[in-house]
Amino acid sequence: MAGLRERKKEQTRRRIAAVALRLFAERGFDAVTVNEIAEAAEVAKVTLFKYFPTKESLVLLGVGQEDLAGIVAARPPGQSPLQALREHYRGFATEPAEAVDRDTLIVQMRVIFASPALSSGANDLLHGQRLALARVLAEERDELTAALMAAQITASALTLQERFFRHLVSGASLEEAGSRLCGDVELAFDLLENGLDQPGE
Repeated sequence: MAGLRERKKEQTRRRIAAVALRLFAERGFDAVTVNEIAEAAEVAKVTLFKYFPTKESLVLLGVGQEDLAGIVAARPPGQSPLQALREHYRGFATEPAEAVDRDTLIVQMRVIFASPALSSGANDLLHGQRLALARVLAEERDELTAALMAAQITASALTLQERFFRHLVSGASLEEAGSRLCGDVELAFDLLENGLDQPGE
């Protein structure tokens, strides 16, 4: 019975998010009210806020949730943080279709790119991701070194993600965007591992 309740909750959450994203894409983030979303999704406003505490969270679902700190913490003995993260991004670039709903992602990115408020909110979430990574790195390094490493790693990861998303928004298929990401990943982690003054290719 508990499993059924959880499935229904997840279905409701997904329906609300899908309705909100459609309205935002049609009219713009600022032009749509929470009341309109609740009405279109056929839920009470209080129910909507149980699933999404803010209007921004309706669009930023999944942003900043990539667990870079967890990837580094769970790496096998002898593997460096950069090696663990390079493998993670290589895996995503090779099989992006397994992790991405292309059409939904394109709409989500267009809405975020078009809204300064959402772009700022996304940056706030990514700041939390950077702090979490710094805490894990600080278990093996001094605090400043860990903070600087986390800043460089997360900035590179953000750039990789943005380029991937923008390729999709520009009309590339998942396979095409993934193929481009493969090269981007290698360059990004070569620079992180070997120094930022390497000549470009």
